Amino acid sequence: MAVLKVIEILASSEKSWEDAAKQAVKQASKTVKNIRSVYIKDQSATVKDDEISEFRLTLKITFEVH
Repeated sequence: MAVLKVIEILASSEKSWEDAAKQAVKQASKTVKNIRSVYIKDQSATVKDDEISEFRLTLKITFEVH
């Protein structure tokens, strides 16, 4: 039987929500091993000069604990 743990992290990108998610997993994988899945809990964006300037995500990352 596998034991899984879930952590919640925040991520942002100037490009897109997809890029924010990819960067979050890439950064988290430096210290968290055996990542199984990512759940996007919340999305938001900041606006500057009538344009989206930053895409923000709240993610839940699930990983296996050994």
